[in-house]
Amino acid sequence: MKRVYMDNGATTRTHPEVLQAMEPYFLETYGNPSSVHNFGREALKGVEEAREQVQKLINAHDPQEIIFTSGGTESDNLAIIGFAMANRKKGKHIITSAVEHHGVLHTCEYLEKELGFSVTYLPVDKFGLVNVEEFQKTIGEDTILATIMMGNNEIGTIQPIKELAEVAREQGVVFHTDAVQAVGNMPVDVQDLGVDMLALSAHKFHGPKGVGALYVRKGVKLHPHMHGGAQEKKRRGSTHNTTGIIGLGKAAELARDNLSEKVEKVTKLRDKLIKGIEENIEEIVFNGHPEQRLPGNVNFCFRYIEGESLLLSLDLEGIAASSGSACTSGSLDPSHVLLATGLSHEVAHGSLRLTLSYFNEEEEVDYVIEKLPGIIDKLRQMSPLYQSKS
Repeated sequence: MKRVYMDNGATTRTHPEVLQAMEPYFLETYGNPSSVHNFGREALKGVEEAREQVQKLINAHDPQEIIFTSGGTESDNLAIIGFAMANRKKGKHIITSAVEHHGVLHTCEYLEKELGFSVTYLPVDKFGLVNVEEFQKTIGEDTILATIMMGNNEIGTIQPIKELAEVAREQGVVFHTDAVQAVGNMPVDVQDLGVDMLALSAHKFHGPKGVGALYVRKGVKLHPHMHGGAQEKKRRGSTHNTTGIIGLGKAAELARDNLSEKVEKVTKLRDKLIKGIEENIEEIVFNGHPEQRLPGNVNFCFRYIEGESLLLSLDLEGIAASSGSACTSGSLDPSHVLLATGLSHEVAHGSLRLTLSYFNEEEEVDYVIEKLPGIIDKLRQMSPLYQSKS
C-alpha cells in the first residue's frame, strides 16, 4: 500500500543531516554545557553555534536574544507569563485572538483565573484574519502585551503581523507572536516584522521534537518560569537539551538554504491539491485565506461528513492527515478556529487538514486527489443527512 504523509503541521520528518549533526553529542561531545571542563566547553560551543544558526534564520540582532526551550508551547508560556509577571505593576491587560493555539489561549486563561489579569480575545473574519483597526481600538492604558499568532496551525491564515506590531509599538505595547508554523517554512524576519518576542519549534521544520526557542528583543524583561539554574542567562533554568539544540540549529541552517525554492515547490503542491479537491468534490467549504496562507496548508470542511471517520478512511488508504491541531486530537469538540470564522458546529465537525513539506512530491498529491472523492462519497452515502438532500 502506498504511504503518503500530509500531516506536517503536526510534525515533520527529521532531516537526515539534522540527525547526523546530533549524533556526536550523544556519543562523543556529551558533556554538560554548564561544566567547566573540556567536555562541557565543547558542548557549550555547539550550543552557542546553534544559537547563532537560529538567530540567522529569523534575522535577530544578537544571538543572546534567543532563549532555548522545550518547544513552542513552553516558548509561548515563557513569553506571556514571563512578561506579564515581570511587568504586572505597569498594567494587567493582554490582547490576543480567538484563533490562537491553545498554548496561548490556555496560558491567557490561566493569567485571568489565577492572577487577575484581563484578556481581550479579538474576533476574526471568515478568513480567520484579525482586524488591525479593531486591534488598535482595544489597546488601553492598562494594556501591556499583545500576542497574535503569525500563521494559523489549522487553517493556515497568515495574520498582518507587521501592521499589528507597528500599532502596538506606537502605543507602547510589547508584541509577541507564535510563529511555530511559519518559521522554517516561509521567510520570517523579526527586524522587518517589528515584533518583540517570537516563538518557534524545531519539529515543525524537520528538526527534532522537544526543543524550540523564544526570541526576546533586547530590553524586554521576562520573569523566568523555571527556577533552579542560571542557564540561558537566568531566563530559563534547566540543563540544556544539548542534542536537541544542536538539531534545532542544524534544522535552522538547512531551512535557510534555498528557502525561496522550497516555498515555491510547496506552494505549487498546495495549490494543485486545493484545485483537485475543489474540482472533484461538491458540498465543501475552503477554510482560511485564499492567498495569505502558509505555503503547505490545505483545509476543507466536507458537509455531511464526520472528521474522525474521514481520517480513519484516509489512513486505510495510507494517507496521514488530521482534522486540526495535534494538541487537541483527543477532543470531540469542533475546532475553536473554525467556529470563530463563523462555521456551524455541524460543518466544522467535517474538517480535514492536509499539510505539506518539501519532502512531498506531486505524485503524492495526485494520489490524494484520486482517493479522497471516493472516500467522501462512501461516507456521505452512510449519512442520513446527506441522503435527505438527494
